[in-house]
Amino acid sequence: MTASIDVTIDRSSPVPLYHQLVHGIETAIAEGDLPPGTMLDNELSLAKGLHLSRPTVRKAMDELVRSGLLVRKRGVGTQVVASEIRRSVGLTSLYEDLNDDHAQPTTKVLEFEETQAPDDVAARLNLKPGSTVYYFKRVRSRAGAPLAIMENWVPLEIAELTREGLESRGLYTLLRQQGINFRLAQQKIGAAVATNDQAQLLKTSPGSALVTMSRTATDDIGRRAETGRHVYRADSYSFEMTLSA
Repeated sequence: MTASIDVTIDRSSPVPLYHQLVHGIETAIAEGDLPPGTMLDNELSLAKGLHLSRPTVRKAMDELVRSGLLVRKRGVGTQVVASEIRRSVGLTSLYEDLNDDHAQPTTKVLEFEETQAPDDVAARLNLKPGSTVYYFKRVRSRAGAPLAIMENWVPLEIAELTREGLESRGLYTLLRQQGINFRLAQQKIGAAVATNDQAQLLKTSPGSALVTMSRTATDDIGRRAETGRHVYRADSYSFEMTLSA
């Protein structure tokens, strides 16, 4: 079933008609009138319903597709996708950011074990080679849609972690509840394309763009508390920061 669009078009306004349509659809998506997954009428039906030309409607649809709010699916039509998560660069976890944004975060723990730290992980955590650490791999979703694959390593002496705890709360929440106060972190943000396994977990296509992030966090007494590497769907995720001179 498709949804029609209720947008007021002011033909006396100096704002171009297609831009008024773009703004109207953006507002409807932001306010929840067009929730993620909604199928829109085809361009011809929309043009007739709004008394606009088909080229005007197509121009608006093209802009909304480029901005990531709509997606065209061959043989299916045009669909509303989840709005982008914009995450500030700070010492917070993805779970905390999603929870603060009322985005209904959920977590599936794929792997959880106590294991010997790989050499590069031991170096990042300032541990002796062969030290035992927690290793866990999770898929984080918002409103039921997979958003990120996260791999993390935490020294055993830092805190006590369980699979059940990681499925119900964010890592940083669990660590803070056990007295870990984060002070600083080294973080690197990059880009990659999805492998077959990543695409399956994130419900996207192999070769789709991903945002990558690696981070090692230090607590207020100088201990390396955790290190991790995460990948995020680039069509629904970005980092946001403020720069000053």
